Amino acid sequence: MSVVDLILPKLGESIMEATILKWHKAVGDTIQLDETLLDIATDKVDSEIPSSTAGTITEILFEVNAVVPIGTVIARIQTSGSVAGTPSTEKIQAPATIVPVSEPIVPETIVVEEVPYTPAASNVEMQQENSNDIRFFSPLVLNIAQNEGINLNELQQVPGTGSQGRVSKKDILNYVAQKKAGHIQPAIVAQPVMHAEPTSAPAQSTNSTSSNTFPTIDHGFSTSNGAGKFANPDEVNVTGNTEIIEMDRMRKLIAKHMVESVQTSPHVTSFVEADVTNMVVWREKVKQLFEKREGTKLTFTPMFMECIATVLEQFPYINCSLQGDNIILKKDINIGMATALPSGNLIVPVIKGANQLSIVGLSKAVNSLANAARNNQLKPQDTQGGTFTVTNVGTFGSIMGTPIIPQPQVAILALGAIKKRPVVIETPSGDAILVRHMMYLSMSYDHRIVDGAMGSSFLSAVAKAFEQWDQNRQWFQYV
Repeated sequence: MSVVDLILPKLGESIMEATILKWHKAVGDTIQLDETLLDIATDKVDSEIPSSTAGTITEILFEVNAVVPIGTVIARIQTSGSVAGTPSTEKIQAPATIVPVSEPIVPETIVVEEVPYTPAASNVEMQQENSNDIRFFSPLVLNIAQNEGINLNELQQVPGTGSQGRVSKKDILNYVAQKKAGHIQPAIVAQPVMHAEPTSAPAQSTNSTSSNTFPTIDHGFSTSNGAGKFANPDEVNVTGNTEIIEMDRMRKLIAKHMVESVQTSPHVTSFVEADVTNMVVWREKVKQLFEKREGTKLTFTPMFMECIATVLEQFPYINCSLQGDNIILKKDINIGMATALPSGNLIVPVIKGANQLSIVGLSKAVNSLANAARNNQLKPQDTQGGTFTVTNVGTFGSIMGTPIIPQPQVAILALGAIKKRPVVIETPSGDAILVRHMMYLSMSYDHRIVDGAMGSSFLSAVAKAFEQWDQNRQWFQYV
């Protein structure tokens, strides 16, 4: 008999944690290999987690609605095997003994999101560890506390279950939940007396913060008096005929990631106009035969994706990520496509190896992923590994947009609505005004790595590829 630890698996390049939605089994139940054990949710997708072994569940370590870091042991299963289960158990137990379960586990692949905060976080850690009056709080705990309106004095009173009494993410979230439920009344703590420390006084005069003020390591704006540059949402005056609706889980996570992206990457957006008349004419000519022969509809999206993937091969610095001072060039071209859900939220399934697919393959991939997204049937791997993202704002009538970069990518392209307009065209016999199908393309990119010249050149190359689409193309030769 042996006991195997079930680890919460890695769910994507930028996913650090997941929320447990439902356990399908209880302690004492038997479970088969690959049988669904629990449902989890991330900001990208809700998913089922299968058991990695067959046996009897001896322990469930987290309750429903718990937020669990990736790589954490979530359950233990007793198996009948002894030899076969031992290697896998030893392999997955190692990281769990290195990092406490109560602390968030940060995969190396998402360090890029944390780069802007590293220097400041180090300063805070040094200040707090060297002080006899202030406990150590991780940047994550400070961030949660500030978002919930908990000042540093109140945070000092939160009991910690981490190493040496440290307050973990679980502790602060539990405290917030208890406080909102009215079970906790925050104690009124007197302002601590400043102790004279001649050896460190000059440094503290420029780097320290008051006892009821949070360091600015997480938000990039002043937090003087615990308020900051922006008004506290709790202080917004609600008057007149209004309705207050709490954001759902996915919208909260989307909002959080959008703010983090803007704080991480200096965004620049370039625009270009493209004449897509050739694409419109060709699609209209072949779409019925295409659907009849291939069993899938031909939309503009796979046509756009084919051109974009081809141009990405010529601009490797658009298909990359930034990790500290290192540029990670991605050899695979995996294009994410922002897809609207019935709830109004967005999800980004990824077309893997887009540059290796024909127009037929791209059409089937686009339609399959879009349908799975709308029916909540996406799997975790369907949203992983994206290297570049395309969003079609024209679907909703917008002629252009300024999208926000999905970290840790460095660019996102927005496709505007196709509109008929009179355009001046150069002909051998002179200029002529013709009615053409026109659209705007816009691309937001990370100015730390992509300069205006590169961003504009890439965007112009994509527009040119659209315009040069062959109206006489025999699509079935590319199957």
